[in-house]
Formats: sequence, structure tokens, C-alpha cells
Amino acid sequence: MSEKKETTGHLLTVMTIIVWGTTFISTKVLLQSMTPVEILFIRFAIGWIALSLVYPHRLRFKERKQEMYFAAAGLCGITLYYLLENIALMYTFASNVGVIISIAPFFTAVFAHVFLKEERLTFQFFVGFLIAFTGVFLISFNGFSVLKLNPRGDILAVLAAVVWSVYSILTKKIGEFQYNTIQTTRRIFFYGLVFMLPSLKIFQFNPSVVVLIQPTNLFNILFLGLGASALCFVTWNAAVRILGAVKTSVYIYLVPVITIATSIIVLKERITGMAMLGVILTLTGLFISENRITFKTKEGLNNE
Repeated sequence: MSEKKETTGHLLTVMTIIVWGTTFISTKVLLQSMTPVEILFIRFAIGWIALSLVYPHRLRFKERKQEMYFAAAGLCGITLYYLLENIALMYTFASNVGVIISIAPFFTAVFAHVFLKEERLTFQFFVGFLIAFTGVFLISFNGFSVLKLNPRGDILAVLAAVVWSVYSILTKKIGEFQYNTIQTTRRIFFYGLVFMLPSLKIFQFNPSVVVLIQPTNLFNILFLGLGASALCFVTWNAAVRILGAVKTSVYIYLVPVITIATSIIVLKERITGMAMLGVILTLTGLFISENRITFKTKEGLNNE
């Protein structure tokens, strides 16, 4: 892999994580007048429409069995991940969910090692994971002297982390098909929306147009649909194709860091010494994991 191409992959990942790290503000605002499933379905419907307008070319498969990978990616990365995350928030603290979701890179690394066979891990990766996870823990539980667990919500959050890891592996495989990234992302969105349909009735999908067109709500849903969904899923999938599932996923550790920075700027929240220590540990862990993962190709070459 050329140095320029690898740099592009890292830049795409960082840009994606910066946007995803700020989406909690938009979601928090929208939850005041909309249900989680309403936000979720409308967000990805907007994303699918946007991608269709940007690149209105039909995806023609080289092999029909490849369709199964797209369906699985839509089910895992769109429907199941976001539903599990949102439902988990109904039963446990957001801080609990934030910490548990951050273990997704670990599951991604294990799955990539087992199923892709082209990516292997070193001892330094696990050291970086532990350091970064400690940092995420300090950030998320800042201000809580007692960690309260709710088995139902926390188990759902673990399942969400596992599901996202499966999605990362699937997108790595889809990237090997060499299709246009916008087309592949749009196809994944399509299946995500299809699999989401049964949940609309269960979780009371009844959006109000009057509520939706209010300036604040409209801005935030467009930000989630166009920015966090349409744009960022394209950039994320492109980064996975360039860097691989493991290298890309370790950047998820940065989400709590971005969240804290955004909270200070937008919500005027204060950062404590514990949170600052968490930020430092998270960045340190990310650096160690990112710079110590080796990638073994079919020819046995090191592409790092």
C-alpha cells in the first residue's frame, strides 16, 4: 500500500469519527420530540435518498451470492446496531453503553483474525486496547462514584458492539468486490431500512410533520441523515477498504474524546481532571494499537 493511499484512509477515518462523535447532541435534541425509531428510520431514509441522487447508477452484481453480504451488512450495521444501542439506553445509563460500545474494536480484531486470515495482531495491540479502554472508562464514568449495572441494558450494549464488529468485517469483504463505495453504501442502507420495517410498528413509528419541520429539528435530522449517515458511512466504508477492518475500528476509541470536546464547546460542560486523564489514555492507547498492528497478506508480506 502506498503511503499516500494509507494517509487518505486515516484522514477519512478521522473525519468520520469527528462527525460521529458529535451526533449525540443532535440525537439528544431530537429525542425531546421524536422517538428513537423515528429518528433512526428518517435519518437513514434521508441518507439513502441523498446517495441515490448523488450517484443514480444501479449496482449490478458480478455474482448474485454477493447480495447476501450486503443484506447482512444492512441488518448488522444499520438495523440491529442502532436498535440495540437505542433499546439499551432505555434500560441502563448512557455512560454504561458508551463504555461497552467502545470495546467494538476488540471484537473486530478477533473476528478479523479468525475469519479474514489476512490480519494478525500483536501483543502491543492488546496493550493499546487496555490503555484506551481504561481512558474511555474514566471519560464515561466521570462523576460517578458507583458503577450501576443493569444486566438487560448492558447485555444489549455488548451485543451492539459485537454486531458493529461483524459489520466492519462484512464491509471489508464487500470492499474486495471492487464496487463503487457510494453504490455499496446505498445498498447497505436499503437493506437496513427493509429490515427496520417490522420494528416501526413495535416501537410506535408515528412522526409528526409539524414537529419535523421545526427549524431545530429539521437541521439536526438533516445533519444526521446527510452528514452522519450518507457522507460518513461512505467515508467509513472507503477507509475500511483502504486500511482494513482492524486499523479503522481502533479509531472508535476517539468517539468519547470528541464527545467531551463537543460538550465543552456546545453544551458548556466542564472537563475534570479524571476526564482529561481519560482523554490522554485514550489517545495513547489509540497510538499504540494503530502503530503496532501488522497486516499479513496472502503472499506473507507485511503491508504496514
